[in-house]
Amino acid sequence: MTIERRTPAQVWREMARGNERFVAGTPLHPRQDAEHRHELAGGQAPNAALFGCSDSRLAAEIIFDKGLGDLFVVRNAGQVVSASAIASLEYAVAVLGVSLIVVLAHDACGAVQAAIDLDNPETGPIPPHIAGHIAPIRRAVRAIESRDAEQVGREHLNNTVAGLVADSELISDAIAAGTLAVVGANYRLDEGRVDAAFVVGSIDPA
Repeated sequence: MTIERRTPAQVWREMARGNERFVAGTPLHPRQDAEHRHELAGGQAPNAALFGCSDSRLAAEIIFDKGLGDLFVVRNAGQVVSASAIASLEYAVAVLGVSLIVVLAHDACGAVQAAIDLDNPETGPIPPHIAGHIAPIRRAVRAIESRDAEQVGREHLNNTVAGLVADSELISDAIAAGTLAVVGANYRLDEGRVDAAFVVGSIDPA
């Protein structure tokens, strides 16, 4: 298997183009054939890692028009930074050599809404594991006085990107070296469009 490493800017540009094809309804469905599947049996060399919400409507390879072996995907409800998520992303950077991490949020996020609803006295108790998981989202809820779900989600995305970089020396060092960039992006469920909201590092062409 031939390994071709790309810059963060090149990888983001390819992902943006794939999303444009998905939005337009003209996906190429690349690298999904049997021959490519056999080539990947010996190893993987993705160019990007994606840390996103577990929502069933955020199928990463589909919305970016990618194929087998293209993305290293880590997901949990509400894309909440955790030790396991950081470890998985560090593996993608240190071992697999990805040059881009996309942190993908979306509108109408159930985890964000659940964190907002905790302020409602009519909200009943929620299972303890769920409560513990969404606790970090409460920081964004407290920062947005209006409790508007879209604004809270955007604030939480910003916090997630900042937390990921702050909590991982490996990731922050790679960004400083110019070999990695982190893009915080929002996905519009109805449109299918992904928009970059926050960038740490550079995705500008050299």
